[in-house]
Amino acid sequence: MVRLVIVEDDDWLRGNLEQELGQMPDFKVLQTFSTAESALEGIPALLPDLVLMDINLPGMSGIECLRKLKRAYPNLQVLILTVYEESDQIFNSLLAGASGYLLKRTATPQIIDSIRQVRSGGSPMTANIARKVVGYFNRLGNQASECDLLSPREREVLELLARGDAYKQIADKLGVSLETVRMNVKNLYTKLHVHSRGEAVAKLMPRS
Repeated sequence: MVRLVIVEDDDWLRGNLEQELGQMPDFKVLQTFSTAESALEGIPALLPDLVLMDINLPGMSGIECLRKLKRAYPNLQVLILTVYEESDQIFNSLLAGASGYLLKRTATPQIIDSIRQVRSGGSPMTANIARKVVGYFNRLGNQASECDLLSPREREVLELLARGDAYKQIADKLGVSLETVRMNVKNLYTKLHVHSRGEAVAKLMPRS
């Protein structure tokens, strides 16, 4: 028996999911919530096996709710069900600990099958989401080779740039002159084939 919780702010969809999933002999819908805040308050007493989570919730986002749940309950499985197909939403969800990522247009039988896949150790995704994930890792591999060209000091400078530090702050933290920082930045821009801080940081933290 898979003990489920649904977190969805759309009343019709939440009710429909509760009804459809509740009819499965191996599922039990413990409770539904319309906000992340109410879910965080109610889930500790329920101890579900899996949470079906929307991202676009009023107040706290589903991704932040996921992050908090995984910190408190590392073994809790969370399956994202959302309208968002943007790469940032996908990867932020996966980095926060999501076990799978489905779009709301996914047919109910596939959602049911995906819940079972998660419980069996799988990470279900719709086809276009899976393609984005593959594309991300392809790009990550290409850009990692570019970052490998950086010297250890240039890598340090790039990481501090990514944190938003100004050149003077970087110089102070690394114990070098401002001119040395400027030279490191110029060199890493050349090696990464970029012309701005934003482009350089994108090489360090790529997105598809």
